[in-house]
Amino acid sequence: MASREIVRYKSPARSAFSVLVIVFLIVFFVWTVLPLAIMLISSFKDLLDAFKLPAEGDWGGVGVMFDFTPTSAHYVELFTEKHFGLYMRNSLIAALGSAVVSVFLGTMAAYALSRAEFRGKKDLLFWIISTRMAPVVAVMVPLYVIFRSSGLVGTLPGLILAYTTFNLPFAIWILKGFFDNVPYAIEEAALVDGANRWQSLRMIMPLVAPGVGAFIVLCVLFSWNDFLFASIIGSGGAKTLPVATAELVQPVKIQWGSIMAAGVVTTAPMMFLGLLIRRYLVTGLTMGAVRE
Repeated sequence: MASREIVRYKSPARSAFSVLVIVFLIVFFVWTVLPLAIMLISSFKDLLDAFKLPAEGDWGGVGVMFDFTPTSAHYVELFTEKHFGLYMRNSLIAALGSAVVSVFLGTMAAYALSRAEFRGKKDLLFWIISTRMAPVVAVMVPLYVIFRSSGLVGTLPGLILAYTTFNLPFAIWILKGFFDNVPYAIEEAALVDGANRWQSLRMIMPLVAPGVGAFIVLCVLFSWNDFLFASIIGSGGAKTLPVATAELVQPVKIQWGSIMAAGVVTTAPMMFLGLLIRRYLVTGLTMGAVRE
């Protein structure tokens, strides 16, 4: 019996669309990766090699950009003379501290808003998320006055509190969607068995753990990359990596090698974290998107 092969006809429009998609992905990949590659390569160049470029119109001389002797002097300078180890520690403490506080308080508030029914609930939810919509610049002056009068300017607790101010409303809004996706029948069964609200919350936490973990990562990213809060609230004793990197640009001298090395030091941990938990991050962010 002769076998039948199914031949699928592909219209010219569909073929052209597929080609455009491939071209777009290639351009997007180059556009995204090329600056990171240039930053990484430049961080291992000395000053003379960093500005070595091929002659105008000499496309065959592009290889001159890769003709250099690697040096780790910029990284050594950052951690021995410019105290980037301390700034990295400040960034890590501020980012993790804000993420833990925001997720802990946000989990309890989101659970209460998800399960309780009361008058004005929708208005309260809108007010919570509206505090996140306000531009940071609009509230920076009153926040600075409050923090200065409380002695929190230039301290890590003050920086953690500043980050939590903007992370907490986002945490409540996002985590509420995760709890809405968990069937209430699970908690009803636990309550019938004699459990209280705290015990029932602890029982369903494994079901929303991917979403909570994903949001912890987002909080860490928001805080790690922040510049405005870190430069004003954290000025002095709580300087972080973005602020320390910006200070390498001086009026009389721009330290390009150190700036490139500082950029690698700042972006590499977050890129590694994203690649490490990318599967769980996607799962967590999509678990509340569809309701049955």
